[in-house]
Amino acid sequence: QVQLVESGGGSVQAGGSLRLSCSTPGYTTANKRMAWFRQTAGKEREGVAGRYPSGSTFYADSVKGRFTISQDNAKNTVYLQMNSLKPEDTAMYYCAGDPSPYVGGWSQAGNYDDWGQGTQVTVSS
Repeated sequence: QVQLVESGGGSVQAGGSLRLSCSTPGYTTANKRMAWFRQTAGKEREGVAGRYPSGSTFYADSVKGRFTISQDNAKNTVYLQMNSLKPEDTAMYYCAGDPSPYVGGWSQAGNYDDWGQGTQVTVSS
């Protein structure tokens, strides 16, 4: 297991944007399924966006059309661009990596081996 490093969280008003980054020295993202999850107190970790090595991307219904996951393999960095943020997007956001990208569904947290410590996103109304 590898400790991933997220950055880019913060506080923003509703309608604003943030970009999260996940970049860990020596961690190759090109051959892994990478994803972003979020969690609020008392709730299970929720898959927000996932990206396969092929480039295919998937999103939770609640963020479709607003969030975009992308990846720069030269920099081994995964991004989550979040636009039109809503108060209900407030959560701790986690980056996750799965070295077995085609086993199980992208949105199932249990399929991922590598996690970051999280970065807080707070959206005020």
